Amino acid sequence: MEQLSKKAVHLLIPAAGMGRRMGSECLRQGYTQRNKLLLTLLGKPLITWTLMAAEVSPTINWIGIICQLEDRPDLTAILAELSLTKPVQFIQGGASRQESVYNGLQGLPQDAQKVLIHDGARCLATPDLFRRCAEALFQHQGLIAAVPVKDTIKIVDEAKFIKDTPDRSRLWAAQTPQGFDVPLLKECHEKGRHLGWEVTDDAALFEKCDLPVLIVEGEETNLKVTTPVDLALAEFILRQRWGNSADAVN
Repeated sequence: MEQLSKKAVHLLIPAAGMGRRMGSECLRQGYTQRNKLLLTLLGKPLITWTLMAAEVSPTINWIGIICQLEDRPDLTAILAELSLTKPVQFIQGGASRQESVYNGLQGLPQDAQKVLIHDGARCLATPDLFRRCAEALFQHQGLIAAVPVKDTIKIVDEAKFIKDTPDRSRLWAAQTPQGFDVPLLKECHEKGRHLGWEVTDDAALFEKCDLPVLIVEGEETNLKVTTPVDLALAEFILRQRWGNSADAVN
């Protein structure tokens, strides 16, 4: 444990979105509009599963939750129930994921050198995935968890006619965590803001700055919960993983 503590990383969890494609599930759980990470999965909010995995991962020593002000009371109540041993800090979210991560980077402790960024909607990530990404981060400047693409991918034009079929053996589906050297990622974000880059993940900023990004083998079960169907799949995976009782996680 002492050796791992010398190679600990900070974790940022973007949790500022509303998840509009989860509308029907919000209504089912009694809400007209709600941050999807506050919806429940086996009786626990989605973000709780991510926080529990981060808590037991020995390579994570600090957690930043990037959120909107209106969600802080609910998140505070979740944290009170979890009683995590690791420090947790709220950071103001932005209008986009890119802006939220930028804010998160500014909210890191001054001594932070390595950061993992993990979407709260990927609530099934295991402590082992966090560990493997964190350990690889001390050998590389940037990395992402990803899995090989199984389906044949088609590139189409605006009229939806196929234009090309890329080689599937070279295609990987990006996941999170994504890990980076903090000073370098800050520089990439500043350059992106200056040049007006709009990206969907932080690896794309690294790519635009001609910085290398390593692939770390992800997990097939590390799905992103975006729709009610995803929520049902996540419940199935958790029941297979822990049995019928979510308490088995504790």
